[in-house]
Amino acid sequence: MAAPEYVPTSYADMPRQSLPIPPAASWKASRPADLDRGQPYGKTLGRPGPDQGYALALANRFRDKLKLAENEHAADAVAASVAVAMRRASMFGRAPVVFDLELAFGLYGYLDDAPGELVEWRQRAFRGASHDYWEQRAIVDQVPESTLRLPHADVRRRLGEWRSLVGVGA
Repeated sequence: MAAPEYVPTSYADMPRQSLPIPPAASWKASRPADLDRGQPYGKTLGRPGPDQGYALALANRFRDKLKLAENEHAADAVAASVAVAMRRASMFGRAPVVFDLELAFGLYGYLDDAPGELVEWRQRAFRGASHDYWEQRAIVDQVPESTLRLPHADVRRRLGEWRSLVGVGA
């Protein structure tokens, strides 16, 4: 706090001028883990986003609602669907929310009565997905970005068009 004008001050008590800080020197990424052009994107590379692990906590809310076929395991359905939900959330630059999980589970017919062809396809495609990261990546990378941008309720209403939504050829 500054002293009032009537208080005598000596030269030593006056504020000192500081030296100017020089500009920063140039820097170049030279360590092995430094990314020259930022985070790479593409198939099997995933897409980072904030608080991605929260999708696993949200997925537990759906476990009792999943409509599984006879030879399906909830762990496989959850693993693949959570990966899809995390991709959708990161596209919007946010943490996963319950609607991302609803879209992912709904996309594969786990929340509704799914067409028989979809159930047969997902039984083959999701078998062992909970134990195989590369299988999860393949499932996620197959889904078109246009599907992930749809409102979650629209995906469930359009389950009859599952091939185009999931990205499987006719």
